[in-house]
Amino acid sequence: MRFGAAFWVQRTTWPELRDAVLHAEAVGFDDIWIDDHLLCDEGQWTDPKLEGWTALSALAALTSRARLGHMVVANTFRNPGLVAKMAATVDHVSDGRLILGLGAGWFEREHDAFGLKFGPWVGERIDRLGEATAVIRRLLDGERVTHDGAHYRLHDAVCEPRPVQPHLPILLGGAGPKKTIPLVARLADQWNAFGTPEKVAAADAVLRQACAAIGRDEAEIERTVAVNVVVRGSRTEADAAWATWAARHLPVDTEKQMNAGGSVEETAADLRAYADAGFRHPVFVFRTPWDTATMDRLPELRAALG
Repeated sequence: MRFGAAFWVQRTTWPELRDAVLHAEAVGFDDIWIDDHLLCDEGQWTDPKLEGWTALSALAALTSRARLGHMVVANTFRNPGLVAKMAATVDHVSDGRLILGLGAGWFEREHDAFGLKFGPWVGERIDRLGEATAVIRRLLDGERVTHDGAHYRLHDAVCEPRPVQPHLPILLGGAGPKKTIPLVARLADQWNAFGTPEKVAAADAVLRQACAAIGRDEAEIERTVAVNVVVRGSRTEADAAWATWAARHLPVDTEKQMNAGGSVEETAADLRAYADAGFRHPVFVFRTPWDTATMDRLPELRAALG
């Protein structure tokens, strides 16, 4: 199994975030993720929120081993050609450690605040994501791109220098069965889902069908799952600790629950249920104050999960 650490970069200072990320890398997390919002998307929207790409670029220069990415970039914020250039640059800063996480965007309030096009409905935003992802893939792979699509236009665009990685991986987030999962089947190297083991297993069945329909080997797509994890001496202690984060940050309805927690053995059992569903790359979600106590138990969790 591989383990990621995701940092929701609200209500934090840069030094606090920097130190927490370096701590996560030091204890052995395989990849580091941050979110991409212009306003605080949990709780009071006017609370502080760091910008995603500039923060990730700084972390790329400070870290040395862990893979890096966003969970996930809001496609609605930036032109796909610009995203390709930013991704290639951060891949150079990190010496080839970037994973490009992309999503359709969902937080309407930040689009209104900054004058960005949100779109009339979620399906339209997913269509934009699909068109953008295909353009980004072509640019990262070294094509000279002229594109006249429904949402984007590029003329003789190139992405030089190319990324350090010969094939910079693209992760897509979301589990909508009609549009998002078929897009994952077509274009993603990695996929991120969220929810109970039963919920992500059901979504995975849809992905397998979508891959079969286009003749793609579903095993080519790495499954990741975002999970709220708190490791303590017991489930009761973990529940109490989780309640403090939930009260401080007010996660959205789909992210209100602790997905894995308690003692090392109890947490490992929860994570094993995800592994049994095919998701062997859990991404632990952290919010301030950063839970270094859980981070420090990663080696024990690895040992417990084999």
